[in-house]
Amino acid sequence: MVGMTAFPVCLHGTSELANAYCATSSQLPGEACAAVAEEGDTSPATLILCRACGHELAFGTDINHVHSRLALSSRNDTLIGGRRVNIQLFENPHGHQFEVITFRKADVTQHWPADKHFSWFPGFSWTVATCPRCKTHLGWAFQPSDWPDMITKATFEDSTHTFLALIIDRLLREDFASSLLVTPKSFMS
Repeated sequence: MVGMTAFPVCLHGTSELANAYCATSSQLPGEACAAVAEEGDTSPATLILCRACGHELAFGTDINHVHSRLALSSRNDTLIGGRRVNIQLFENPHGHQFEVITFRKADVTQHWPADKHFSWFPGFSWTVATCPRCKTHLGWAFQPSDWPDMITKATFEDSTHTFLALIIDRLLREDFASSLLVTPKSFMS
């Protein structure tokens, strides 16, 4: 939850990832880009960034809840564009706890081979997911356990049976990060 508050933002043209979203949206010529937020509202297309380096990881629209009966707890929170997002708490065998949000896709590096042991999602194998820019551990990528331990990134991304669980404390919303940049009063006329 830290750093995940809502502020208005316009994503149109601010990045390669935002431009890709605009190009694939179903807008008609002359219509506003689907990534543009209304005044006082945040678009569900808000970019999710790596908290360590600011790398663009995903859009809020990439969030896809995958429930696990092994979660220690589960709660809903308003995080992305006013949407209710499910946050699950898990504990690894070493006693470290992580609050995660599940995503359908994100720009992360997956480190195969996948491991079938100690999976938080029964029927799925996991592999570590890191930021492609700064290599910070962001969470885990999950694939069906009956798949080979080594798959290609394209196979992972093209499948509807794969997902990522990213640690909420390692993520940052682009609009929140932008709100932290303030022009000093001495520079204002």
